[in-house]
Amino acid sequence: MRTEFEKLAAAGKIERRHVEPLTHLAESGCCVHRSWGFGRIKTVDTVFARFTIDFPGKPGHAMDLAFAAESLKPIPKDHILARKANDLDGVRQLAAHHLELVKLVLNSYGGRATAEQIQQALVPDVIRDDWKKWWETARREMKKDGHFIVPAKKTEPIVFQAQQTSLQDRTLADFRKAKGLKARVAVVAELLKVIPDLTDKQAAANEIIPALNSDIVSHQRTQPAVALEAVFARDDLRASAETAPVEGEVTAAQIWLQEHVKFGPVMEGIPAAKHARALESFKQANPERWIEVLRGALNLVSAKLCREFASLLVHEGKMDLLKETLVRLVSQHTASSELLLWLGRDRSDAFADVLGPEVFRAMLTAMERDQFNEKRSNRLREFILDDHELLAELTASADIEVIKDLTRALQFSPVFDDMDKRSLLARLVKAHPAVQALVSGEQTRQEASLLVSWESLERRRAEYQELVQKKIPANSREIAIARSYGDLSENHEYKAAKEMQKLLMRRKEELESQLARARGTDFSNAKADVAGIGTVVLATDLGANQTETFTILGAWDSDPDQGVISYLSPVAQALLNRKVGDEVEFEFHGAIHRHRIEKVEPWKAPADGEPAAPTPTVEAPEPVPAQPQA
Repeated sequence: MRTEFEKLAAAGKIERRHVEPLTHLAESGCCVHRSWGFGRIKTVDTVFARFTIDFPGKPGHAMDLAFAAESLKPIPKDHILARKANDLDGVRQLAAHHLELVKLVLNSYGGRATAEQIQQALVPDVIRDDWKKWWETARREMKKDGHFIVPAKKTEPIVFQAQQTSLQDRTLADFRKAKGLKARVAVVAELLKVIPDLTDKQAAANEIIPALNSDIVSHQRTQPAVALEAVFARDDLRASAETAPVEGEVTAAQIWLQEHVKFGPVMEGIPAAKHARALESFKQANPERWIEVLRGALNLVSAKLCREFASLLVHEGKMDLLKETLVRLVSQHTASSELLLWLGRDRSDAFADVLGPEVFRAMLTAMERDQFNEKRSNRLREFILDDHELLAELTASADIEVIKDLTRALQFSPVFDDMDKRSLLARLVKAHPAVQALVSGEQTRQEASLLVSWESLERRRAEYQELVQKKIPANSREIAIARSYGDLSENHEYKAAKEMQKLLMRRKEELESQLARARGTDFSNAKADVAGIGTVVLATDLGANQTETFTILGAWDSDPDQGVISYLSPVAQALLNRKVGDEVEFEFHGAIHRHRIEKVEPWKAPADGEPAAPTPTVEAPEPVPAQPQA
């Protein structure tokens, strides 16, 4: 093709400087455009001086030769992009040989490429399944192979070198090049993953440990968190290499016992993977005071550390002290956003007796307090909005009046915008329909109200108060205690307590709905021109030719032996609004009964000092039919 391009240059159709790049493009047959990506050259038209190229999404694209020479970069046939285009199945088969495939990609990019570049070249065309698993295996093999230099940082390029270097030499070289104790600890962490493959692990340890000890001494006062991490790395390396301790070296206990060391900030400076180990070392260094230190630091650290602190306290049998701390911080509204974030995220049956509406109120207070904090975080706010079950669960056992107060607090809270506030209020209404009127500003429709006697209303209120103040809290404590017994699959006490919780919550919802609709009355204004609520009806059973008396009272009043019936009962519904002389028909116990009304008179409650009428018993309300219109 060079001859053809030279002829075009001689004819003035292209410039002479374009001959060389066009020749390379034609010979390779593959190219890369900075915007269109990889392309395959299908034809070379020397008559019209143009290429025909297939680009992704632009098949058969015609390009002027001069423009192609300026804008296209030829790539060799063994480049990963060309190999994928010409033999994708072959490249996929090569994926079983991790090092060969990585070598192919690295050589395609000049012997060096980052992990991200390698992933972009292979996924999803070549590696179609679990890239993370494939890459972990490849990375592990590269570290063992002497041709690859694998950096600790993901952003740095992986390098392929023709000359092989042993794993031990490469690791020690990385350690020597590392700047600062933090970087050295990172190298040791990588070394520990491959230490069985070193040729002389004791020699490596004998070089690295003295260097770490020297840095630990210089960092223990100024950077105690880094020094602690280095102590852990040193001890792990010694254990793996089976070398003896050095007399006088700094220990974790010595770092913790320094007067200037502050527990919370040091823990925050340690990587999460080392939190549990750091806590254990602090516990061993401070056997007398570690519990109080952890309890005091709970309100000063991140949610992640709160979880670690709580786990240690629970593991050591200090659950009661942990709960005491949580209850105090929540009730005093001094709990931090991070502490509440952990408590909300990790809420479990173990803390069933701690979690409640006060936790959400404390969350509002914490977020309002954070508005004036320069380092404030929106993590708690975002969590509340994202967790659609949080509000319902925290308020499940609360008294309806407490829920109303919480609803008002949310309505006036400045930490949520109008749209988010409406979303949260909607969740409250869904969990507690009784607050609908408070949220919407509308009264419950009169058609949905229940007329009840004052006596039955007080009895049902008393039942509700006992439920939310005694039975539900007691059940929460039972769940927390049963949860502590361990293995839930065989924990019958736990299962029984959870079943009881369902029953109690269901009854609580029923009572809330009923009490929200209840309207108390003494029936003193009942009229006797027709049968109605608060009247006594004398009627004759036409089938049995017997006279019966029906006292029609409130929705929750019923004493069949004394003729007291609820106005919602089928008998009362048949009698309502009918006058003397009317005949009514209703079904009772599967049989049709016909009665004629003989007399209607107002019901009178027994006066003080008079023999009291039999006390009506409370029955569960029946489904509410549409009430008759007066």
